[in-house]
Amino acid sequence: MKVCKFGGTSVASATQIKKVVDIVLSDKERKIVVVSAPGKRSSDDTKVTDLLIELAERALNNEDTTDACANVVARYEEIAQQLNVDSKIIDTIREDIEKRVQASKEDEVLFMDSMKAAGEDNNAKLIAAYFQSLGVEARYVSPKEGGLLVNERPARVQALPEGDEQLAKLKDEKGIIVFPGFFGFTKNGTLRTFNRGGSDITGSLLAAATDATLYENFTDVDSVFAANPMVVDNPEAIKEMTYREMRELAYAGFSVFHDEALMPAFRKSVPVCIKNTNNPEAPGTMIVSERKKPSNRPVVGIAADDGFATLYVDKYLMNQELGFGRKLLEILEDEGISFEHTPSGIDNMSVILRTEYLTPENEKRVIERVQEELQPDHVHLEKDLSMVVLVGEGMRHTLGLASRAAGAISRSGASIQMINQGSSEVSLVFGILTADETKVLKSLYEEFFQTSI
Repeated sequence: MKVCKFGGTSVASATQIKKVVDIVLSDKERKIVVVSAPGKRSSDDTKVTDLLIELAERALNNEDTTDACANVVARYEEIAQQLNVDSKIIDTIREDIEKRVQASKEDEVLFMDSMKAAGEDNNAKLIAAYFQSLGVEARYVSPKEGGLLVNERPARVQALPEGDEQLAKLKDEKGIIVFPGFFGFTKNGTLRTFNRGGSDITGSLLAAATDATLYENFTDVDSVFAANPMVVDNPEAIKEMTYREMRELAYAGFSVFHDEALMPAFRKSVPVCIKNTNNPEAPGTMIVSERKKPSNRPVVGIAADDGFATLYVDKYLMNQELGFGRKLLEILEDEGISFEHTPSGIDNMSVILRTEYLTPENEKRVIERVQEELQPDHVHLEKDLSMVVLVGEGMRHTLGLASRAAGAISRSGASIQMINQGSSEVSLVFGILTADETKVLKSLYEEFFQTSI
């Protein structure tokens, strides 16, 4: 039994949804179909989720929502008409959206969650109706009925394992199950949405809970590439990689698959295949626990992500001061700031942060608290950094790899701000100025993929 998930571009129009249905029906093993909200039909189009956010903001501001609501419904109506689906489904969708708009706004976060989730929820209803119109046994199953349980606020949204037993029953149902991605329900029935890549998380959770033989994640690319094709011309396609390699690449900006989405599949050792809705015959990229045969390259992929900052703290004899690192990280914890890396020397410590967690207010408080509580010789915050990551299981067995990487960065004309390598030796991270990101990526790709090993 297979679980397959289709992203926003795969379900953006009637034409795309027809492709989805053809793909599902071409393999009787495809049992559970997880769908996103309709995405962009063209580069200048608007995602349904963005239309819903606009609608929610109007409602929260007590503005007239008539036109905004009609814009959302119109997207589904256009799809339904082109699919020749009974118009009753549009009445259902319209009623659902109007009900959400009229719901309590006392908790604005939960109200926004409910509005955003309408994109996936109603698309699943529409796609299930299309299956049925073709005479296919299929039905829509909501996360509440299916048993996708998530934790309560204010903690970050995560699935609860208590829901797995209920979710597992889906594999025994007759016909095809169409399941909306992106959200779940708390034990008391409150809807909460996952963070970015939420539909990927839903698909992975269902694949793990039902012990699927394969989790297929359909996107708009043939495979995962060794580097960003927007930066590197015609990068190599990755045929097979491990969970750990994909996790590292996803962390560093690979947009094909959200890193958190891998965890449920990883824990149950469910293989994952990244495939293209528009070219389903392409083999795609397999993500597995262990590679069947070693890669002929030590580096499988190179990724980069911007939006980082370094908190640099210097103090003579820091290494002899018991608890210094813990105290520094506690200050960040108190301010709600998580850290990414902590490279250090005997008299200094750098903490790599994502700038999305920083505000002018908490930046000031962090600096003041570090100065007051830790009495450093020097402390400052440096922004506009990018993390470039080399990933590959074979790296641990390759001599001189760090030297080659540093040489490639040097030849690009960039300087290295930070180097970090975990004990697993699956990845090697370089901190560079964001302005140098593109030329560093190109130079590293040339070194590890366009020259002899």
